[in-house]
Amino acid sequence: MPHFLAVYTMKREDLARFRQMPKSEQDAIDAKGLPLWEAWEKKNAAHLRNLGGMVGKTTRATKDGIVEGVNDFCGYVIVEAETAEDAARLFLDHPHITVFPGDGVDIMPFLTGPDL
Repeated sequence: MPHFLAVYTMKREDLARFRQMPKSEQDAIDAKGLPLWEAWEKKNAAHLRNLGGMVGKTTRATKDGIVEGVNDFCGYVIVEAETAEDAARLFLDHPHITVFPGDGVDIMPFLTGPDL
């Protein structure tokens, strides 16, 4: 069955707005979202090949050297599904976009690898 890279995305301004919230409000969102994320992982365990993780700031290597990179990626997971649409359907109720300030999950097929 095909494997897909699912990349969690979040706009920088949405993350900044979240971080500017009082700590108690951030904690309340975490208290709601983290158990839902765990439940989502359990519900979709048959499709999850690598739980990946969340990522921080980007450092970019170019032919001109090393620079600070900019993108909306904030995490990833590797899923197994028949089609990209099937993979995308797994994320329609994901807490990243229903509770946390994430704006989407980009789904991309692996053309080579990974060895799972």
